[in-house]
Amino acid sequence: MYEVIKNRLEQGHRTSKYPKEPISLYKRFRGLPRIDSNCDQALVKLCADSCPQDAIDAQSKKIDLGRCVFCGLCETLSGGKFIQFSQNFELGVANKSDLLTGGSLPELAEHSKKHFKKLFGRSLQLRQISAAGCNACEADTNVLNTPFFDLARFGIQFVASPRHADGIHVTGPISRNMKAAVISTFEAVPSPKVVIASGACSISGGPFYGSDEIVGDLDSLIPVDLYIPGCPPHPLTTLHALLNYFK
Repeated sequence: MYEVIKNRLEQGHRTSKYPKEPISLYKRFRGLPRIDSNCDQALVKLCADSCPQDAIDAQSKKIDLGRCVFCGLCETLSGGKFIQFSQNFELGVANKSDLLTGGSLPELAEHSKKHFKKLFGRSLQLRQISAAGCNACEADTNVLNTPFFDLARFGIQFVASPRHADGIHVTGPISRNMKAAVISTFEAVPSPKVVIASGACSISGGPFYGSDEIVGDLDSLIPVDLYIPGCPPHPLTTLHALLNYFK
């Protein structure tokens, strides 16, 4: 016991002060892209044709963050003249159509004030479903339970049973074998309930897009309330989305 107290005093308080204070990420982090709509069309087409995810619409000069895996190839090919990835990790949206962006996203807070803040108050319990993903999204979600992020201080927790949950947090491309499990878990959550699609896989299929072995778009199975893009979404991306949508 004395050793535990000693270690606690030596280490001090390590929990992040975000969101009360801004937080900076490592310079190599790729967040919300900045897009130059005046870029030469030939360069835009090169990026669109080379994108492994078919995430770039050359005609509108927009990028679909629901498909994008933030590989940075478009930034490299264009030398930053078409797309530059910023360090803005605030990527969550309430409407899937907003993920097709020219470099900006709507505020989540306005939507949540009208829909969920009064409904869930200061408590949100979520059941995590790993629907055949690579576990990267799950790992970066689990990080939120560490002392640095301390998700529970915001009244948000992941629970073991869907019957104890207010909603589900789904990651992975939803394989054919997981389709029934996702639906049954959703049905087990008492109403009213929310559904979160986290990561490119659950939003669009991600790197597995087009495969016959996956469902891909979660919203083709059940209604989705919140989309959190990324491959995987940074813990701060998830935290920002949860805080601004539900709190």
